[in-house]
Amino acid sequence: MLRMAAPEVERELSEEVQEETKTFKELGVTEVLCETCEQLGWKRPTKIQLEAIPIALQGRDIIGLAETGSGKTGAFALPILQTLLETPQRLFALVLTPTRELAFQISEQFEALGSSIGVKSAVIVGGIDMMSQSLALAKKPHIVIATPGRLIDHLENTKGFNLRALKYLVMDEADRILNMDFETEVDKILKVIPRDRKTFLFSATMTKKVQKLQRAALKDPVKCAVSSKYQTVEKLQQYYLFIPSKFKDSYLVYILNELAGNSFMVFCSTCNNTQRVALLLRNLGFTAIPLHGQMNQNKRLGSLNKFKAKSRSILLATDVASRGLDIPHVDVVINFDIPTHSKDYIHRVGRTARAGRSGKSITFVTQYDVELFQRIEHLIGKKLPEFPTQEEEVMILNERVAEAQRFARLELREHGDKKKRPREEDADDAESSLRVRKKVAGGKFRKKIH
Repeated sequence: MLRMAAPEVERELSEEVQEETKTFKELGVTEVLCETCEQLGWKRPTKIQLEAIPIALQGRDIIGLAETGSGKTGAFALPILQTLLETPQRLFALVLTPTRELAFQISEQFEALGSSIGVKSAVIVGGIDMMSQSLALAKKPHIVIATPGRLIDHLENTKGFNLRALKYLVMDEADRILNMDFETEVDKILKVIPRDRKTFLFSATMTKKVQKLQRAALKDPVKCAVSSKYQTVEKLQQYYLFIPSKFKDSYLVYILNELAGNSFMVFCSTCNNTQRVALLLRNLGFTAIPLHGQMNQNKRLGSLNKFKAKSRSILLATDVASRGLDIPHVDVVINFDIPTHSKDYIHRVGRTARAGRSGKSITFVTQYDVELFQRIEHLIGKKLPEFPTQEEEVMILNERVAEAQRFARLELREHGDKKKRPREEDADDAESSLRVRKKVAGGKFRKKIH
C-alpha cells in the first residue's frame, strides 16, 4: 500500500500496478459502474485511477497528484458512486472547485457515471440565481458540486440546508482553491461538516498551502502521485516565440492562419485583452469566442458550449479556463500573454494533449517577459525550441491587422457605453461585431479560415 512513499518508489509502484491491473473490474469497481465506463468509452483506467481507486475503496483519505488531463475526476467519482450504491444517502458527497465551469463539468461526469443508478447532483456556484439553487438543494441531491463562496452563502442563508450527514469531501484543483483566497471559506466549511468523513485532495501541483490544509483536513492520508512535482505530458510539443510586443496581434493571426483547421485555446492575462483580441479576430473572419470573468454565467457557459460543439474554433480565455476543463479536441494552446505564475503555465498547456492525445503549445515572449519565461523553463526542467515563422509574411499582415485593431477598440468603447444603459443580451460578447466584421473580413482570410 502506498503510504506517503518517496517519489521514486511511487513511480515504480505505479508502473508495476499498471502492468498487472488493466481493467476497472480488477481495481474493485462494481459491475454496474464498469458497464457505464465502457459505455462512456473508458476502456482502461489511467495511472491516477489505477493508484487512487483501490485505496479510496478501502476507505482511506487520499492526496492525488497527477498532470492535467489524466482522469482525476474518475479517480474520485467512481469510489464515491460505488460507496453511495452500497449505502444510499442524500447529500452524500461535496466536491469543491475553484471555477464555475469546472463545477458544471464535474457534475456532468458524476451524472454520466451515475446514470444507471439514478444519481442526482446540484451545481452551486456564483452568477446564478440563489433561489433556484435553494430549490435544487431542497430536493437533497446525492452530490453537491460547489465553489466555496456560494456554498457558504447557502449554508448561512438557506433554511433547512446543512451538510451534517456528509460522508465525502473532495477538493479538486486544491492548490487553486487556496491560492484564490478561499482559505476563510474552506475553514468555515470544515467546521460545519462531520469530522468522521473521507477526504480527497486532487491537484496537478502541490503547494505549501495544500500541505497546510492536508494537516488540518485529512487523517493519515495516502499520497497517490503519478508524476513528478511539475510535469507536462510527453505528447505535448512545446514551443516559444520571441517577438516585439507591438507585433503580437500580427503573429497571432499568422499562426492561426498557418495552423488553420486546428482548434485553439488562446490565453490572455486580462478580461479586457481577452475581449479585444476576440473582437480583433472576428473582424478578420475567424470564428473566435471569449470566456472571462466579467461575462455573466449564461454567456460563459454559452461560449464554452459553442467551443465544445466545434461551432467556434478559437476560444479566447483568461485563467478562468486554465484549470480542469476537459475539451478533448483542443489541438493548440497559445499563451498570448505569458502567465505571471509559472505553475499556471502547467495548467494552461494541459488543456491540450489530454488522455493520450498529442497537442501543441506556443508561448509568446516579448522583451518584457524574458525573466518569466526563464522561470517556466526552470520549473518544467527543459529548454523549449522556437516555433518557426516567416517574418516577411507576418509583416504583410500588419496593415489589415492594424485596421482590425482600430475596429476592435471602437467596438470595445461602444460596448462600454452600452453597458451603462439597458440592452438586449447578445449571443456572446463578441458576436455583436458582425457589422464591423463585414467591413474588414473577406478575401484571403475568409477563404482560408473556416
